[in-house]
Amino acid sequence: MKRTLIGLLRSHEQTGDKAKDPLLKSHFYKLSKDKAWEEVVSTLKKMQGYKVLHEVQSVGEIVVEKKTAFGRTMDITVSVISVNPVNSAVDVYSASRGSMGDLGSNYRVILDIFRVLDKKLAAFKVSGGSK
Repeated sequence: MKRTLIGLLRSHEQTGDKAKDPLLKSHFYKLSKDKAWEEVVSTLKKMQGYKVLHEVQSVGEIVVEKKTAFGRTMDITVSVISVNPVNSAVDVYSASRGSMGDLGSNYRVILDIFRVLDKKLAAFKVSGGSK
């Protein structure tokens, strides 16, 4: 309910280390950046309804597009960041095109992406920071 109310005005959402919502905190994996990159890209390419548009491995960004049931387009950037040689973090920024709010759809998209990545990379998931 709260996300829908926030979504009346806001048409973007993002994750990060300092996110107040625990569900929007960065996700950490015990994988090198290169290995995490391979896993994240291959997982995103297999996700139904998501289209990988652009990959820039040198900066760790994957640009993805998703069309909503109402025909709006969402632009999503997934970042793979090296925390140290054996750990990586993944963050997601999602924004809806257009001037109206998103009714929480960007929030739900981020949770969906994290759910799929966490399932695929369950053996490598690290709780909290760079442990």
